[in-house]
Amino acid sequence: MEHRACARESLYRSLSASGNPEFATVLKVLKAFGLRLEATPESEREGA
Repeated sequence: MEHRACARESLYRSLSASGNPEFATVLKVLKAFGLRLEATPESEREGA
């Protein structure tokens, strides 16, 4: 349980307004929520 608390504190610091998370951290958070990051050309954006 202590390991989780430490990871949670680190996550809060990384994602805070003053934090500067590494891209890998953002990807891990997205994966934990069952999400993925996808890039598409601007020409394929809705309403473009």
